[in-house]
Amino acid sequence: MIVMKFGGTSVGNAERIKNVADIIKSRINKNPVVVVSAVSKITDALIEMARAKDKIKSSQMIKHIIKTHMQVIKGLGIEKTLLDEDIKELAALADNAKINSSIDLAALDKFQSFGERMSSKIVAAQLNKIGITAKAFNSWELGFLTDSEFGNAEPLEDTYDNLKKNIKKQHVVPVITGFIGKTENGEITTLGRGGSDYTAAIVGAAINAEEIEIWTDVNGILSADPKIVQNTHTMERVSFAEASELAYFGAKVLHPKTLLPAMDKNIPVRVLNSFEPGNSGTTIYKTIEKRRSIIKAIACKKKITMINVGSSRMLGAFGFLARVFDIFDDHRKSVDVVSTSEVSVSLTVDNDDGLEGIMEELGEIGTVQIEKNKAIICAVGEGMKQVKGIAGRIFSVLGNNNINVGMISQGASAINVTFIVDESIADKAVQTLHKEFFG
Repeated sequence: MIVMKFGGTSVGNAERIKNVADIIKSRINKNPVVVVSAVSKITDALIEMARAKDKIKSSQMIKHIIKTHMQVIKGLGIEKTLLDEDIKELAALADNAKINSSIDLAALDKFQSFGERMSSKIVAAQLNKIGITAKAFNSWELGFLTDSEFGNAEPLEDTYDNLKKNIKKQHVVPVITGFIGKTENGEITTLGRGGSDYTAAIVGAAINAEEIEIWTDVNGILSADPKIVQNTHTMERVSFAEASELAYFGAKVLHPKTLLPAMDKNIPVRVLNSFEPGNSGTTIYKTIEKRRSIIKAIACKKKITMINVGSSRMLGAFGFLARVFDIFDDHRKSVDVVSTSEVSVSLTVDNDDGLEGIMEELGEIGTVQIEKNKAIICAVGEGMKQVKGIAGRIFSVLGNNNINVGMISQGASAINVTFIVDESIADKAVQTLHKEFFG
């Protein structure tokens, strides 16, 4: 069995869905299990609808959502009443939300769920139309249970056994909603933006899939963001460690958590382009043989805030860093990059949400400085372990191009060098490094 996940652009309109169905049909001998995202831009529309301040705006958004799906259905020539129940339920949810005049995370998750609930039905209908017996499933119908962390839920351990048992007894191609699940109390949750990739990996781990395919709109994992660098190339093979670093530090092909369930089961993950299905894309393995290439890719993550905490009490003391990170933990704030000296610690966060309270508590243990509009640049490659002087080469070429570096960090794994620059020169930094290492 294989898992095939299709993202929003892959199911963005009738022609794209026809193409997706043909791709699935071409792999029917591998017993595919399909996971789908919402139709392109529908999740954003659902969020806008949920947060609408008046009935007119809400009505406009639901009309847009209905029109988008009806155009797809018409283009495919499938049953027009396919989504009637979902549309009726969504409209009732919107009416109820306006009566309550507020929207919490639980309600927002319920709104967002309709994108995948509708796209899965459309994809299944198209598969049946071309002779592939398929059935749409909301993930919870197959036992996908999560905790109650609305907006960023995690699967419960029982989910894996549930999925294995319920998927393997199906005699159809299951088309499963990505991104969403349910708590044990029956409340709908989401796994965070991009969570359909995570769903695919969880499903793949549950059924011990031969392979997990992530179908998107680029030819695999590239050496840099093609919007920044023109002459990028596709990496044929990367390790789990390299892909995880790239995903976390800005490569947008994969959700950062996607690889974890696959890594645990040593299942290869292929990143493929539904617009060019003949392209071999990138395959991610748990480990790969040593290659001569030094750096595989340059990732960039913008809109970063850097926080510097200085205190003479750090000198020769123990427990200081623990106190710093306990503050971030108490505020449920994730830290990306860390660098320390004898009397200071610098770290980055990817948004300003909740920073006011964190700054106040940090101020009680040291002097705090905050710098906004920063970017993380990360050079990734397992070849860096065996080659001396890589860091020197990186920072020499940056210096020669008048690119100032504000903070440097290298992980213990020695497969990446990460540094911070002003966001205004981030593109230049990526272009400079790509030219240095890829020509």
